[in-house]
Amino acid sequence: MCKLLIFDTAALALGFILDFFIGDPHALPHPVVGIGRLISACEKELRRGGRGDICRGAITVAIVAGLSTLLPVLVLILSWRIDPILYLVLESVMCFQLVAARDLVRESRRVETALERDDVEAARRAVSMIVGRDTDALDKAGICRAAVETVAENASDGVIAPLLWMGLFGAAGGFFYKAVNTMDSMIGYKNEKYLFYGRAAAKTDDAVNFIPSRLAALLMILVCPLLGLDAGGARRIFRRDRLRHESPNSAQTESVCAGALGVELGGDAVYGGVLHRKDTLGDPVRPIEPEDIARAGRLMYAASGAALLLIVLLRIAVIVCI
Repeated sequence: MCKLLIFDTAALALGFILDFFIGDPHALPHPVVGIGRLISACEKELRRGGRGDICRGAITVAIVAGLSTLLPVLVLILSWRIDPILYLVLESVMCFQLVAARDLVRESRRVETALERDDVEAARRAVSMIVGRDTDALDKAGICRAAVETVAENASDGVIAPLLWMGLFGAAGGFFYKAVNTMDSMIGYKNEKYLFYGRAAAKTDDAVNFIPSRLAALLMILVCPLLGLDAGGARRIFRRDRLRHESPNSAQTESVCAGALGVELGGDAVYGGVLHRKDTLGDPVRPIEPEDIARAGRLMYAASGAALLLIVLLRIAVIVCI
């Protein structure tokens, strides 16, 4: 048991380090692509329309989450029996592919670079790659807000939450989380098409992110002084604005980021040509600027590093106790 925990901890740390230096390995088949195809296949077979889709959506969640977890479990069990070193290599690669910190920073910095060149059209194109809202009418401030918001939200969804799930259950836990999160991003919408079919995916995503999003927010507050950011403001805005979102989780890290930077985030946004009214987060202590995108990225990395350190220390404590 101790040996397995040691290998699991090493794999998680190696995966995070690989992502930090390399980013998404485009040359390798990405598991999220496979998960997405499975979701599409289930939707094609199961979605019919109407209230009966609530049950069929729940079946989709069970199939996708179950298979996405079972397959890596079987691969890792087999590799452990063959050779623990093979197990370490495979799990490290899995963890590497399940963390998306470097790509998030890389794509958001493209937005910042375009804005610094005063190329608003290029910035709109760049931000459209990382946000779901319509970007055609965004001005420079709107583009900055969109980029900072997606970095802040994905600090939890794309990095810290997968780390925590892998910290608890190894790479298989990370695959379970990614399956749920991908289902939410594909079918978890409250529109005519997915109102019933996507309900189970959306509710499951809310559940699996409930604790990670709040822990991510607390870690972001904790590391603010290390980055010269306003920890007091982050804490104050978090307490005030963390529930100012339709989702119970999305505003947790966004509110911290708004308070830490001293800017206003959130507000109305257009999705698919439809205006969605949203509360604002934070106070406009100063106008948002392109450099805030990089600041949000540093805050995400520092909090992610703190999450990894917390996991490693807890794993060491368990190993010592065993």
